[in-house]
Amino acid sequence: MEEINLSAIIEAVLFAAGEPMEEEKLCEAAVVTKNELDDAIEKLNEKYSFDNSALMLLKLENSYQLAAKESFAPYIKAALEIKKNSVLSPAAMEALTIVAYNQPVTKGFVEQVRGVDSSGVVNSLVEKGLLAEAGRLDLPGRPIAYKTTDNFLRAFRLASIKDLPELSDQKEQISFDELLENKEREEQQ
Repeated sequence: MEEINLSAIIEAVLFAAGEPMEEEKLCEAAVVTKNELDDAIEKLNEKYSFDNSALMLLKLENSYQLAAKESFAPYIKAALEIKKNSVLSPAAMEALTIVAYNQPVTKGFVEQVRGVDSSGVVNSLVEKGLLAEAGRLDLPGRPIAYKTTDNFLRAFRLASIKDLPELSDQKEQISFDELLENKEREEQQ
């Protein structure tokens, strides 16, 4: 199969899918090897890298998705009458961070880390498509575990959950006791 035809096949499949498609499925659909798929993806990325192309390929974990470039978002929103994206509350960002770095986790785990009821926040993140159920844990009550989704990766422009920034080392962080000692010293001076 010629690379030009293969690139066109991959482009057509991704366009028709409208959602992320795993590399394995793309290989099966186009009857090609992983290396041939990689070459076709590279050709498509070259094609879309030109300024006059409105499209781009998103790599999400081991999947690809055809998407419009961000510079076209205002026109797409206007045409589809999409309202402005809602900003996540600090509580939602906190819960999302807890899940992203510790997934899969239960609502109870999120609540334990945050110290407050987080059911509403987690449910809201599920409704927004940023979190999804990851099965049930084999514990009493069989609680639901949650994980981040491909929408989470897209929203935060990550190719993989492994691309999350590293958490600072615990040793580098100041403890609450040290903070109090510093404040007491400042007050004494």
